[in-house]
Amino acid sequence: MRFHVLTLFPDMIVNGMHTSITGRAIERGLIGLNTVDIRNYADNKHMRVDDYPYGGGAGMVMQAEPVYRAFEAVKEHISHPVRVVYLTPQGRVFNQEMAGELAGEEELVFLCGHYEGIDERVLEEIVTDPVSIGDYVLTGGELPAMVMMDAISRLVPGVLHNEESAVGESFQGYLLEYPQYSRPAVWREKAVPEVLLSGHHANVERWRREQSVLRTAKWRPDLLENAELTPKEREMLN
Repeated sequence: MRFHVLTLFPDMIVNGMHTSITGRAIERGLIGLNTVDIRNYADNKHMRVDDYPYGGGAGMVMQAEPVYRAFEAVKEHISHPVRVVYLTPQGRVFNQEMAGELAGEEELVFLCGHYEGIDERVLEEIVTDPVSIGDYVLTGGELPAMVMMDAISRLVPGVLHNEESAVGESFQGYLLEYPQYSRPAVWREKAVPEVLLSGHHANVERWRREQSVLRTAKWRPDLLENAELTPKEREMLN
């Protein structure tokens, strides 16, 4: 998996991605990161890439040509069609299912907007996937891009040391993850559930599944509409 990020703030992307799990994955060559500074493709000596919006209004708009040139520079090194993700609150909301879908791509391009957005004409020309990470507005697309790259990277083979880690996490099968505990067995008079100390793996798995169902019903009942529940689990919820 190789990520290409078109941005006005490449250092922000580099510093964020070269830490923790993603940083180690980059060092091991499991994922690649290429940041492209859109300002380098401006056609003026001041490297300006924004201008006033036609029709008036507050703020500035990123111009089409620098964005297009930056994309073309990336595309020169990719021999096949590539998906271009534009980070925008108007896009389809990102979720674990989409992360799994995108993890199957060899290359992904992320386009990070700023100011009041990007000239619509270049978006129509190059963007394949407008994506949002939630119903709120951020200063730019860099943080959403890093959120998506982190979630996608975890699903790339070899990135997580324990391949089971990505399987049992929240949102797999539309259920939240079960509660986790570590030592000591008793902390401030709160004890770890006995079943987790029993060593009986079948009972542990049964308890974890039950807790996932109950926790989802309590915190994210909207997810249960798509979850595959047994008749016994549905009876438990009722």
